[in-house]
Amino acid sequence: MSGEHAIPNGGMKLFLLDAIGPFFRGYKRKRINWSKIPFEHLFDDGGINHARMAKIRQDFVVFTARAAEYGFNAISLDDVAHLVPHRQYDAETATFIDSYRQYFKEFCEIADENGLQVYVTTDVMYTHPAWAAECRRRSDQINYLADACRTVLTDFPQVAGIITRIGECDGKDVKEAFRSDLVIKTAEQCRGLLNRLLPVFEQLGRDLIFRTWTVGAYQIGDLQWNRRTFDRVFTDINSKRLIISMKYGESDFFRYLPLNRLFFRTPHRKLVELQARREYEGFGEYPSFIGWDYENYRGQIAAAENVCGISVWCQTGGWTRFRRRTFLKNTSVWNEINTYVALHLFKYSGTTEDAVSAFCRKYLADSEPARLLVLLRLSDEVIKELLYVDEFARRKMFFRRLRVPPLLAVFWDTIIVTHSMRKLLRCFVSDGEQKITQGYAALEKIRLMREIAVEQHMPYEDIDFQYATFEQLAAAREYYFGEYSEELAGRLYAMKAQYKATFKRSYAVHLDFTEFKVSSRRVRFLANLCLRSQRGYRIIDQIVMIRLLTFIVPLLRIPQRDFLPRFAGKRAMGISTVLK
Repeated sequence: MSGEHAIPNGGMKLFLLDAIGPFFRGYKRKRINWSKIPFEHLFDDGGINHARMAKIRQDFVVFTARAAEYGFNAISLDDVAHLVPHRQYDAETATFIDSYRQYFKEFCEIADENGLQVYVTTDVMYTHPAWAAECRRRSDQINYLADACRTVLTDFPQVAGIITRIGECDGKDVKEAFRSDLVIKTAEQCRGLLNRLLPVFEQLGRDLIFRTWTVGAYQIGDLQWNRRTFDRVFTDINSKRLIISMKYGESDFFRYLPLNRLFFRTPHRKLVELQARREYEGFGEYPSFIGWDYENYRGQIAAAENVCGISVWCQTGGWTRFRRRTFLKNTSVWNEINTYVALHLFKYSGTTEDAVSAFCRKYLADSEPARLLVLLRLSDEVIKELLYVDEFARRKMFFRRLRVPPLLAVFWDTIIVTHSMRKLLRCFVSDGEQKITQGYAALEKIRLMREIAVEQHMPYEDIDFQYATFEQLAAAREYYFGEYSEELAGRLYAMKAQYKATFKRSYAVHLDFTEFKVSSRRVRFLANLCLRSQRGYRIIDQIVMIRLLTFIVPLLRIPQRDFLPRFAGKRAMGISTVLK
């Protein structure tokens, strides 16, 4: 059976899609933070920009209609902070919140007309200068959040629930008055948060979707994967209003990750987080198909208890220059395919091939499903064989409370080609020449993808961009794993210049051949010391890596700029966060 005619998956009832895309219309910032709505973009002198909101509303109508057409029954919108009035807000902030609340009611009505429930996001915890001084203690902040949730759920009866994020907060680039910070630092504090919030949701009959995602900071930083921490938080918390939301793997949205085994732990309702617009794999600028990976996860998760649905990210996530908005003007067909396939794999009992065929019948009448599947299979292979260094990506490694990402040399939309990265990757790759050969072989697959794209009336320009980008990656492997020469360095600089001149928006290629003044032997020693292959903590992790590393790092005399490019400390929450 295929597509919408397949047998429904009866255990899953919530199919949630992020709906922030419309709110980025006309956003001019050079590099976009896609983690949540850029509320500063909606501000105008004295309140909200009504002309901009009118255009956003138009896009929201289009977006919700397409989401419902695909088969989603819920959307997520940002956020609690901007929906709750406060007596101490200045006139401009108060006017903005009042206006945004009115628009939000309209968004809820539009969603309802399309059969979509609305869930509202919040960080734990956000503050505003107007009342931050009154809320310095954690208990006061949590009480404030509980009251804020009650306000939103009471004032907006269409809202089905609230989605909380405890393990990540606003990036360093967020400058508006509302700012979030990490407040929950231990399992005990997390239990206290749940025990304070859940009675509100139980009384009002709404759901609290609690995300376990963390970036590794503080004692709670391993909640995403650590069974003991998970049990300490959730054991004996019995509420029908609680839904635990987890990314499919033990790290962020990467390939090569096994299914997170915490889906099989505790009887609570659980939600599977999936990403269709792949923030670490091009943001939809080129094909990065996820169908067969997600089908594999679906097969494994079928044995888990109380998995009640999925949360698909079609726009949210990452810092990038790329600006495509799924379902809207300048959309990405590759994101649309991933979104459709992710939903249909989990909502129905069909295969990846079934879902792609159904998508072609509905939206790509000029394309043959069999040929498109060949292109998508090749795209899957190319990502795994060239964007990732597979020998490194397959390794299970942990640093402090964080599972090490299987992708290191590409940081969102930046390719890192430095001497320190060269030394680090060589610690984990046994046959560098084979990796170089593998990289150039993957380029041949992209050429075949382009032929199929032309033949099937697909956007072959995206594949031209992919080829040029991945050509940088293939050449970088010569530096990572081959012999350095001035000729190679010159060729890499020339390729970078040509690439940048050809594409208006492209990956940044960070080239720096300055010697990393730490010997390869010492780098290998430090890697073995700091990284472990087991989930459980070693004695050295408990004593040194977790308790003392923050103080030891300055003593190592390895300037961060020599090991990581300077920009790495400026995006998101900053690299130093993982040392908290």
